[in-house]
Amino acid sequence: MKTLFRILSYVTAYRGLMLATFSCAALATALDLLPPWLIKVVIDDVIQARQPNLLPWTLGALLGAYALKHGFNSLRIRFNNTLEQRVVHHLRQQVFAALQRLSVRYFEQRSTGEMMSRVMNDTEHVERIFIDGLEGMLTASLTLIGITIMLVTLNWRLALLAFLPIPMLVLAGTTFTRRVHRYYHAIRQRAADLNAYLQDALSGIRETMGFNRHDHERSRFAHLSQAYSHANLNAMLLWSLYSPGMMFVGSLGTVLILWYGSGEVMRGSLTVGELVMFLSYLALFYVPVNQIHSVNHLLQHALAAGDRVFEVLDAKPEVQDRPGVTPPVSRVRGSIAFQNVTFAYRPGVPVLRGLTLRIHAGEHVALVGHSGAGKSTLIKLLLRFYDVTSGAITIDGVDLRDMPVAFLREQIGLVQQEPFLFNGTVRDNIAYGKLSATQEEIEAVARAARAQEFIDALPEGYDTWIGERGVKLSVGQKQRISIARVLLKNPPIVIFDEATSNIDTETEVKIREAVDVLIRNRTTIMIAHRISTLQRVDRVFVLEHGVITEEGHHTQLLHRGGVYADLYEAQFHV
Repeated sequence: MKTLFRILSYVTAYRGLMLATFSCAALATALDLLPPWLIKVVIDDVIQARQPNLLPWTLGALLGAYALKHGFNSLRIRFNNTLEQRVVHHLRQQVFAALQRLSVRYFEQRSTGEMMSRVMNDTEHVERIFIDGLEGMLTASLTLIGITIMLVTLNWRLALLAFLPIPMLVLAGTTFTRRVHRYYHAIRQRAADLNAYLQDALSGIRETMGFNRHDHERSRFAHLSQAYSHANLNAMLLWSLYSPGMMFVGSLGTVLILWYGSGEVMRGSLTVGELVMFLSYLALFYVPVNQIHSVNHLLQHALAAGDRVFEVLDAKPEVQDRPGVTPPVSRVRGSIAFQNVTFAYRPGVPVLRGLTLRIHAGEHVALVGHSGAGKSTLIKLLLRFYDVTSGAITIDGVDLRDMPVAFLREQIGLVQQEPFLFNGTVRDNIAYGKLSATQEEIEAVARAARAQEFIDALPEGYDTWIGERGVKLSVGQKQRISIARVLLKNPPIVIFDEATSNIDTETEVKIREAVDVLIRNRTTIMIAHRISTLQRVDRVFVLEHGVITEEGHHTQLLHRGGVYADLYEAQFHV
């Protein structure tokens, strides 16, 4: 119930639509109570009392009641659907915003497909609360209240007989709710697993083709799809027993009324019209009862999805701004210091161990080391994707934790080894560095990044759609687009994760020229994969097992004959 009330709290922002929906539902329900009484008039007054002059008026009233009822129902549906779409849109925006503020660790522990499932599929299932839940419960409740009053007013003895099955329905409904809610949690998880696999499989379709693993992937998909189907069947099996059973219990009331009411008619204490009217109201009475059971079934599915949505909304980011923190300056100079930094992704397994290094403003340095030495971790900590376990990182003498996260990341430009490009145009991807950039600014940084030549050769130039992750561009072209994007951002600190091992010499030269422009007058940290490219950096730091083991210029480190020299020799001979 907590999840239901929390979801319904979103409705309060749209009180006008909610009031309009409720009003139309109330009016439609009131009009629904007229036909049985008018049918009673036809039977007792027109037919048995032989007053045919009443028939046109009665039939006119009956037709008018039906017309108005359906008219109000049409308005109710329109108002309710508008309310539902606005609330779900609001909720979906909140879920996406929550994901945007969460820390990197949250995403590294979950698949992209899982997150997509929560933003889209789960919020869409929450929609059922408003389409079938709120609306259905409202109309059913109003109908039950109105008909209960009519039944008791008409004949309290018959009403008591009609109400005898109610305790059984309530008990069965409570038991069903408890069991089916667990089933629907399993269904939502199986759906998320299937979405996660599908996203992964489609992203990796080239690997599937290259390794000829189509049969293997079909088998994996079939297994997950079958698990999802099985989870649905468990819930449907329970519903197949519950729904007909409840309808059978409800029909017992009709049998009891016919048994007792027939005797009353034969004794003359009840007219045929009154019995027919009572049975008509009784039929209307069990319609909302069964509707509530059906809505309850759908609500459990929606509430299970709602639980998953609120898990995202309630998740707390690991990296947050301290209360009252403000930017120390408008733009940093770029002096960086790691002071006795220790960090572990998992408790007891440190990646960095008391690491200390200093980088002067405007200095160009490189990080070198074997895979797993901690190079990428240093960068993640500098960007505050994670916070240090102990020690401190400062920029211009200010602890990163004393800066707003947004301010810090505006001061740093990152060119990754495998640049991520969005599924849009060349212009869109370059302008990501500065959303307000003019075409002249975009072209200027493209020229500086040595990208203008290949952009001009594209079918639509800057308006060329480059596909998911920039699939239509080569590695070198993506690298230069990424450099142009950072140039447009114009940060005082640049991090460059070198990616020149799988490109041709001509492209490498162009990237080197672009990098020279990028790092000019900026503090630069380069994660180097090719030792031979580091002759022009000011200093090289060698990382081994989370500590700095060597530091100096390229030539100095070669003459020293340590780990750096070994790495250089190994690459040179290769």
